[in-house]
Amino acid sequence: MAISNKQRLDLVEAYIREHKYADLHDLAEKFETSLSTIRRTLNDLEASGIIRRHHGGASLIENGGAGGYDFITQDDSHAEEKRRLAAAVRDQVEDGMTLFIDGGTTTYAVAKALLERRLILITNSLPIAALLNEVSNCETIVTGGTLYNRLGVLCGHTCEATIEEMHADLAILGCAGITAEGVWNSNNLLAGYQRKMVQSADSTLFVADASKLGRRALALSLRYQPRLHVLSTGDPSPQLQEEAAARGSSFLSCS
Repeated sequence: MAISNKQRLDLVEAYIREHKYADLHDLAEKFETSLSTIRRTLNDLEASGIIRRHHGGASLIENGGAGGYDFITQDDSHAEEKRRLAAAVRDQVEDGMTLFIDGGTTTYAVAKALLERRLILITNSLPIAALLNEVSNCETIVTGGTLYNRLGVLCGHTCEATIEEMHADLAILGCAGITAEGVWNSNNLLAGYQRKMVQSADSTLFVADASKLGRRALALSLRYQPRLHVLSTGDPSPQLQEEAAARGSSFLSCS
């Protein structure tokens, strides 16, 4: 039976109040309507001051949010691929795990997918920490460090020293490129803390949309090594797969 716009508005509001965060596609599926209709509903709720729109979803307004780092939530590039990566990661994570998760738009999408899990999340990302504080069931630990404003991440000696004193079951990291040499990032500060997270975790999962495959960046974060895996929406070349396998790493696909 068809429902009125007012009924839909009330139902969506009730759902977001209960879950604190809702994904756009999940809402469309749950309420059996189009994405454009759900977008209009969320726009109305945001205009009423009830929710805050993010790219791909919305969260209940309670204690602020990602604030000045809205560029993290509004980045439209490869949005569907990031959503698929996040869903694939969610399927691999179990309640009770301790995770490192670093900054960037892809790992932000992963964090949104993990909001209802009961986890310990260690992050150097201020946008992710703000999101988790607002709407999550997770216990959140934020590293110290020097703020890298472009991504809202903490880095440098203090950050790396903090990570060295911690342990996680899994490190979930973003990247700027993946080649036969290994995994790349956009500068040495980011590469530095990623190396420490990998050292302090039982295993590592780099998440990368297809555009990252075959691309180099400024700094080589890590060469392939045991317990290092790359989850991608693209198909790595045979050379990439061979180089990774020879060093104990693997490529996982969610294409």
